[in-house]
Amino acid sequence: MARPPPLGELPPGYTPPAQPAAPQILVGSLKAPLWLRAYFQSLLFSLGCGIQRHCGKVLFLGLLAFGALALGLRVAIIETDLEQLWVEVGSRVSQELHYTKEKLGEEAAYTSQMLIQTPRQEGENVLTPEALGLHLQAALTASKVQVSLYGKSWDLNKICYKSGVPLIENGMIERMIEKLFPCVILTPLDCFWEGAKLQGGSAYLPGRPDIQWTNLDPEQLLEELGPFASLEGFRELLDKAQVGQAYVGRPCLHPDDLHCPPSAPNRHSRQPPNVAQELSGGCHGFSHKFMHWQEELLLGGMARDSQGQLLRSTLSLQLAQEALPGNASQQIHAFSSTTLDDILHAFSEVSAARVVGGYLLMLAYACVTMLRWDCARSQGAVGLAGVLLVALAVASGLGLCALLGIAFNAATTQVLPFLALGIGVDDIFLLAHAFTEAPPGTPLQERTGECLQRTGTSVTLTSVNNMVAFFMAALVPIPALRAFSLQAAIVVGCNFAAVMLVFPAVLSLDLHRRHCQRLDVLCCFSSPCSARVIQILPQELEDRTVPVGIAHLTATVQAFAHCETNSQHVVTILPPQAHLVPPPSDPLGSELFSPGGSTRDLLGQEEGTRQKAACKSLPCARWNLAHFARYHFAPLLLQSHTKAMVLVLFGALLGLSLYGATLVQDGLALTDVVPRGTKEHAFLSAQLRYFSLYEVALVTQGGFDYAHSQRALFDLHQRFSSLKAVLPPPATQAPRTWLHYYRNWLQGIQAAFDQDWASGRITRHSYRNGSEDGALAYKLLIQTGDVQEPLDFSQLTTRKLVDKEGLIPPELFYLGLTVWVSSDPLGLAASQANFYPPPPEWLHDKYDTTGENLRIPAAQPLEFAQFPFLLHGLQKTADFVEAIEGARAACAEAGRAGVRAYPSGSPFLFWEQYLGLRHCFLLAVCILLVCTFLVCALLLLNPWTAGLIVLVLAMMTVELFGIMGFLGIKLSAIPVVILVASVGIGVEFTVHVALGFLTTQGSRNLRAARALEHTFAPVTDGAVSTLLGLLMLAGSNFDFIIRYFFVVLTVLTLLGLLHGLVLLPVLLSILGPPPEVVQLYKESPEVLSPPAPRGGGLRWGMSPTLPQSFARVTTSMTVALHPPPLPGAYIHPASDEPTWSPAAIPAASSSSNLSSRGLCPTTG
Repeated sequence: MARPPPLGELPPGYTPPAQPAAPQILVGSLKAPLWLRAYFQSLLFSLGCGIQRHCGKVLFLGLLAFGALALGLRVAIIETDLEQLWVEVGSRVSQELHYTKEKLGEEAAYTSQMLIQTPRQEGENVLTPEALGLHLQAALTASKVQVSLYGKSWDLNKICYKSGVPLIENGMIERMIEKLFPCVILTPLDCFWEGAKLQGGSAYLPGRPDIQWTNLDPEQLLEELGPFASLEGFRELLDKAQVGQAYVGRPCLHPDDLHCPPSAPNRHSRQPPNVAQELSGGCHGFSHKFMHWQEELLLGGMARDSQGQLLRSTLSLQLAQEALPGNASQQIHAFSSTTLDDILHAFSEVSAARVVGGYLLMLAYACVTMLRWDCARSQGAVGLAGVLLVALAVASGLGLCALLGIAFNAATTQVLPFLALGIGVDDIFLLAHAFTEAPPGTPLQERTGECLQRTGTSVTLTSVNNMVAFFMAALVPIPALRAFSLQAAIVVGCNFAAVMLVFPAVLSLDLHRRHCQRLDVLCCFSSPCSARVIQILPQELEDRTVPVGIAHLTATVQAFAHCETNSQHVVTILPPQAHLVPPPSDPLGSELFSPGGSTRDLLGQEEGTRQKAACKSLPCARWNLAHFARYHFAPLLLQSHTKAMVLVLFGALLGLSLYGATLVQDGLALTDVVPRGTKEHAFLSAQLRYFSLYEVALVTQGGFDYAHSQRALFDLHQRFSSLKAVLPPPATQAPRTWLHYYRNWLQGIQAAFDQDWASGRITRHSYRNGSEDGALAYKLLIQTGDVQEPLDFSQLTTRKLVDKEGLIPPELFYLGLTVWVSSDPLGLAASQANFYPPPPEWLHDKYDTTGENLRIPAAQPLEFAQFPFLLHGLQKTADFVEAIEGARAACAEAGRAGVRAYPSGSPFLFWEQYLGLRHCFLLAVCILLVCTFLVCALLLLNPWTAGLIVLVLAMMTVELFGIMGFLGIKLSAIPVVILVASVGIGVEFTVHVALGFLTTQGSRNLRAARALEHTFAPVTDGAVSTLLGLLMLAGSNFDFIIRYFFVVLTVLTLLGLLHGLVLLPVLLSILGPPPEVVQLYKESPEVLSPPAPRGGGLRWGMSPTLPQSFARVTTSMTVALHPPPLPGAYIHPASDEPTWSPAAIPAASSSSNLSSRGLCPTTG
């Protein structure tokens, strides 16, 4: 083989090629930002080259590690407890809830099971005997349901809440009462005799039929049993509770019923009752004093006439089941606490069909999108492998969350698999696109390194920002959303690891597949286009003047081969000899033909050369998104009038969004969570419309002296009762709190004592002739509270159980509490006090002769007690917030008086988050925008560009928030998480374009167009992949998933696409930072002043906005090699060609000279 000529034989004007690793240099002196980014990219380059060298090992170990983490899903825990999902850990509500459970136990609270009856036709009346008959039928069916659990049979009578069963000294009566004591059922049927049919239980007495509430007349029973037993205590108990005749003294809905008792008011008249009149003012249970059900508890949607009489309403029953004939004119809506649990369990289940369908759809899209007619450029198998790799990364991320103990919830199972898939596949598309667009002459063994070097910064930026966004969303103080945010951040981290470490190994294996000339996807078969010759034909140049702009140079090549002394490579230099042709028609004009063009530009030919090509590609085969962006989208977008229109339209969108933001309301009702069209949704809608009542309690804690704080407790109750949302008791009824009941009871027994003392039935030394209440007062009045001298009989006439100010003497407070709890169980049950520690049991014995019964054990100081209240009229979140703020203000005022108290109930449990939700949202978004700016400025090392990115992201967040207002989507913790995460997700659509603009040379328009050309396809593919991932959410059975996740995330994706590919390029073309790099030719005088042609007639026409040397060079040469063929070349079949090997791949050339490298031949 002939030795290459020495350098001295080269043309005089030839400049030696620059080193291939640095085709660009800095303007002026070296800048630290570019040096740091270059250093980071060099690390990525080394990583990619290392992965390519060991691609098989990396792929195996990566799959092994991710698969091991995915096994953690076996220990995943799905949380469905509402309190655990919605109550912030460590918050005051959480602390209050913990205090309540600590004092009362986990199962201390009872739940209401509810049934609502509404007419099928709007405006139809349900206050008729027939409608109440259907109401009774449904309630009876529910009350008779039996279930088997733990080897026992359970019915309503065994598990329902019953108010305090009194202790009676007569054993027979006590057993009878225990069997007959009814459940607490709030129903409009209690106004009628039929209400007794809902009370289960029966008792047997010799000589009488079975005693049930339908035939029980307590007054008559006492008269019959009086001669046989001492029932004075029982009689006084019934009189205090105002039981009377119980149900048999109430009217019958159907007086023709054979079982209607003779004592019913309408039994003999046979006239049906006036239901509306009977229900006016509410109803009573068997006790008129302690069981008064207000109208608001029983009736909803009430309409009254001019006199205030009821006309029509909706009925309520605190029980749940549905049992009506299908053709009934009324509707019964049933609900129970277990129904809500079932909904949450169903809501949290993973839909395997949707997950599989979503991933199959993504696989199909990735495969079809990355398939090419050109076998050497096709990447269908890479797309399939990338989607499967992301799926494995998502599973491994969720498995790692399970291993870390982060509980799953409905948001995790319903949304995260699809959201993570869409986000993860974005980077897959970016790397795949970059891998096919490797610079010409890149050595085979450096292809993966070059890919990571070019795209690793973008992938790192997007992934880091996504993780930061989700970690910042974890600031939302809701456990369910905090868990979702942490899981999303961890899954994004696993996706990042898979994309940066494992997917390059997949690309390296695909490169090996192309090297082996195998088909894409069907890699076992050889490629039909494995043997081709690339021929680039010259064009003849007519002797004419080149128009102003960019010139094409057709060169007759004279090759000089030279073996470099410091390497084993042959350098072939192809200096051009000038023949010029007119520039091609390009929509962007001269600005897109940069001197740093790729080999694709080098090999591009005009339409005139196609007649000399033996093979011509179809236009549809050549068209792609990059082609569309270069020749259609960018030229149109970067025109001046288009820019103005874009700015005006986005300004208008921002203005509308600011208005829409004022329409956003806070709240998340259960009707938004439950699937529409279900019975549960119908019930919740009816409840929200007709019965917006909530049982709450004002809890007083320990840590203060109840006995000396009675006035503060009364004041606290008064302040709480004055709140607008608190349902006031009837004017004829005393406040329903334990302190009032306790004080009234003491006043009652004091009055009985005063009567007995005045009549002489009670004296200083005897109380046996007095009444039961008088004897109880006697025992309390002589108490001193002193352990050494507990009794002082001289106090009988010198003290009162309640003083003139209505306060109980402190020394008697806990002694009297013991007596009241033991002697007035119905009053205690009605007060719902839930004392802790519970007062000791003490049984009053009027006939005790030992004196031991005079010693009353004092109750321990209270650590827990509560005042019950009913909140009504709470329709909107603003109503809840107002009620919560008022309740908290009342407790804070009491705290200043020394009383420690807090409100408790579902409104405070689930709506208190809205007190600071907007503040938390604004704080999280502001912190995240600052963090995004810092991350982008750190990795881009350009605060100017980072500022533009943050500006666009802030606009996206504001516009998404405003669109939520127009769509009627309320602000709750879930949209807040999406809004916060939108900042990180938006980085996916903006940072690639910004980085492409920053690292391109030329004018702002040129750089914006170049950035669009190279990022339009991957960004669009990423957006489509995200939409495909979200598409499966549209098939959810829960409207909540569709409205709050699918719609919001879809709008976010579309906004990101518009802002990333339309607004940001326009802003960059107007306000973008100056270029950091220029081509080497600017420092080369040989290129700046090209020699004039000897033949004359060559005149350079220069664009006024570009440097002189913006010339596009084409060469006439024939190269025989195996694929992958160079993009844009014309391909001819070859009958015989040399073998293609990695050693034959040309090295990277400089931007000012064309060179090719091969192994230096062995000589000698």
